[in-house]
Amino acid sequence: MDAVDLGVNLFVTLFALLDPIGNLPIFAAATAGASLRQRVSVSALICVFAAVFLGFFFFSGLGLLQFFGISLAAFRIAGGILLLFLGLDMARDDFLASFVDKDAASDLADVRGYAKRRFQRLVVPFAIPLMIGPGAISAIIIQAGEAQKIGPAGAAASLIAIAAAAGVSFLCFCLTGPISRLLGEVGLAIIVRVLGLILCALAIQFILMGLGEALPGMFAAGVTTPYPDGGH
Repeated sequence: MDAVDLGVNLFVTLFALLDPIGNLPIFAAATAGASLRQRVSVSALICVFAAVFLGFFFFSGLGLLQFFGISLAAFRIAGGILLLFLGLDMARDDFLASFVDKDAASDLADVRGYAKRRFQRLVVPFAIPLMIGPGAISAIIIQAGEAQKIGPAGAAASLIAIAAAAGVSFLCFCLTGPISRLLGEVGLAIIVRVLGLILCALAIQFILMGLGEALPGMFAAGVTTPYPDGGH
């Protein structure tokens, strides 16, 4: 694998794991009533944070896990449990309402203040772990090991892939306005409920993968790796 292949693979993987399209309904609810400038500002803050956070784990993630004596299996199990609780929350009637900013409509001129307030609210649980979950962090740590084998070109390609994934996510969030108007409140609520179910299933899969790594032979291969020839 050369640097270009590494960068392309990492970009595709991160875009799928960050899932900005799937997270649009939640972002739409969180920025309901905001102006375009406010929404763009919030999108920029979240995506810059995502890029910096992933870059940090690219350079130091494996070292941090080793320093604290945490295995990837334990990390996947812990992350899966956290995602499971979040998925259950998404199935609640008031999940989207918990993100709504009641002051947005009366604060249309204050772009910077609104963006800062919304960013503080959305760092957890939207940016982490909904966007940057155990899957994205695990992928970054694994790809960091591959980049070391290639050298500086591998590190550069990986950083470009991280920036590109964050940039595409930013563009998707900037389109939240027309998409949310198209779907309406009922459509957004339905999509979030379905995403909650998928997130619960994904969380269980992370837990099973972690247990499978920690306890080899405990589960059949079809449980921990259901689609070895394709799909995630």
